[in-house]
Amino acid sequence: MLDESVLQTLDLPVADRFEAWTERLGRTHAPMDLASDRAADYRGTQRLISLGDVTVWPATFDHLVFRRTPKLVRCSDPEVYHLSLLRRGEGAASWGREQLAYSSDDIHANSSSRSYEIHTGSEPVSMIGVEIPRALVALPDDRADRVIGNRISSREGIGALLAQFLVQLVSDTTPYQPSDAPRLGAVVADLTTAVFAHALDAERRVPPETHARTLTLRIKAFIRRHLADHELTPAGVAAAHHISRSYLYRLFQAEGTTVAAYIREQRLANARRELADPALRALPIHAVAARWGFPRAAEFTRAFRTAYGAPPSELRREPPAE
Repeated sequence: MLDESVLQTLDLPVADRFEAWTERLGRTHAPMDLASDRAADYRGTQRLISLGDVTVWPATFDHLVFRRTPKLVRCSDPEVYHLSLLRRGEGAASWGREQLAYSSDDIHANSSSRSYEIHTGSEPVSMIGVEIPRALVALPDDRADRVIGNRISSREGIGALLAQFLVQLVSDTTPYQPSDAPRLGAVVADLTTAVFAHALDAERRVPPETHARTLTLRIKAFIRRHLADHELTPAGVAAAHHISRSYLYRLFQAEGTTVAAYIREQRLANARRELADPALRALPIHAVAARWGFPRAAEFTRAFRTAYGAPPSELRREPPAE
């Protein structure tokens, strides 16, 4: 069996979960500033599989914002390329003025030698990460670095070969011996080099819908950060992103919803989570509602019943989970 370690935050005390996750990812890739809407009770699972100089790590985790700042790059740079094969969920990355959105079956490429900011969507993400030393990618650094910011498909061509190899590898590591690890790492390095070379040869086209997806993800993240602000409105959201309200409405129309509906949905979800939290049972329902933008109790009760089929008081009557 290959050398493998596992972190499940649910095995830790609630107060320690996000700090442990931050420390783990800092050792897996490079030091980063992490933030999350779910930091108070973070859910994440990671398997760390060592293949000699290459590391492969399947993981599933809650919403996360990764920031690797210029200062962190200067202080510590392991000089590795990072690849993420996104199995479930969505994300958006930015490198200064460059931005790109990712969804299921995309491969995201990054480098510990560059500063960046990455936002995942509101739902949990499942992915397979790869950390590979820059020296093992058999391309000149200036050429390989040009792949950063590309979205690579795992559904066809060489990207599919890499994805299939990673999925099969992480599904069951028991058939392999520890002596197989460097050889498997060499296969990952060769496939990564081939994926990078293919991406460089392909014509780079970024359609307008890609920019729209990226902007929508950033707007959703902004909304989730400001849900407790009673003044959060579509007009304020549009102004904060320097776009017109009509364009904002079109972005959410493409998602099958409206800005106001998304804000209400997220506020109700946060209120429901707090009402179900045994540690907050002493907090009155109207206080929970007010915290999440519902100053009128009757309005909150109607909205909650419409969304979940029962009044908030019924959720409070349920016995705490043992």
